[in-house]
Amino acid sequence: MAKTTTTTDVEIFGSSYHVRGDKDPELLQELASQVDGKMREIAQQVSTVDTAKIAILAALNIADELLQCRKQQEGERVEIQDKVTRLAERLEGVL
Repeated sequence: MAKTTTTTDVEIFGSSYHVRGDKDPELLQELASQVDGKMREIAQQVSTVDTAKIAILAALNIADELLQCRKQQEGERVEIQDKVTRLAERLEGVL
């Protein structure tokens, strides 16, 4: 079944954008809200009013957050695998 493409209007940092895609419009609004919030947070911390620079700094911050989450997940995945291996060895010892 083909995915339906829709256009969703979002506002980010005072500008409106028409976003076309197959994602749920509510999800796109939530993503736009996250980007808007990060840009506003960055804008309060820097002296520039250059929207492109603020957007790049926000993107770097978001990418850093994503990378940290991925590293944490990988660490948890390794920890879970170690526990599973130890439990399997204990079960084999009992059986």
